[in-house]
Amino acid sequence: MADNGKTVLVTGACINTGVAIVEKFATEGYNVVFTGRNIEKVHEAEKKYREKYPCVQIVGYHMDSLMDERTVDEASVERMFADLDEKGIFVETLVLNAADQGLGQKIFDNPLTDLMKVINTNVVWNFCLCEYAAKRMKEQGGGNIVFINSNTAYRAIPDRVAYVASKGGQLGLMRALALDLGKYNIRVNAVLPGMIKTDRWEKNPDFYAKVPSRFTPIGDVAIGADVADAAYYFAAYARNTTGAELVVDGGNTIQLYPIIPDK
Repeated sequence: MADNGKTVLVTGACINTGVAIVEKFATEGYNVVFTGRNIEKVHEAEKKYREKYPCVQIVGYHMDSLMDERTVDEASVERMFADLDEKGIFVETLVLNAADQGLGQKIFDNPLTDLMKVINTNVVWNFCLCEYAAKRMKEQGGGNIVFINSNTAYRAIPDRVAYVASKGGQLGLMRALALDLGKYNIRVNAVLPGMIKTDRWEKNPDFYAKVPSRFTPIGDVAIGADVADAAYYFAAYARNTTGAELVVDGGNTIQLYPIIPDK
């Protein structure tokens, strides 16, 4: 498909779901700007995307969300958008995929700074990106912001208190931004995946064979392309939709408890 002149910025786009989101938008003709935490992986991904999608523009940025647990790296966000301005690139759609997973945080064992790190990455840093992107969207007459959230915003899971809290807060942020930015023709929505078949799924087959959340009403869990399709829907088709949530979890959220088949 020919380049449609639009540009998407995808955070956390060197692995897993972020790759699927980049590939979906690039296939549809969007130019792609993406970020990653590891500079070598950013260069590798940039090369791969350019080879696979020669008809669209691909630009990668190395970016850390925080300077330390307490401090968002706003300067790196400012530098990226200044560089995009200099290149004449307008980000029409922002997909906020990067997240601190906050794995294995024990309420009585982990220091307070571990919670702060997750909240600052998943809420405060994302707000910073929204602020810089939305300023330019306002000047250009509109745009889209899509949060890749989680069904854990409504259903808690063990030893993930910081992550669960951050995703609940992120949904509040999404709604508030949708209200405040609507007057500028900027739509803000969220995709809520459940379990996703990422590299963790491949590396831990015994765990994922037994984990209850894999037993969904439709009998399967999402792959990255499912989440990418939902993000693309908000960007490309949902003209009159803002402040909305689209759950992509095989129906996991609607059941009181998983029905685990006898074996």
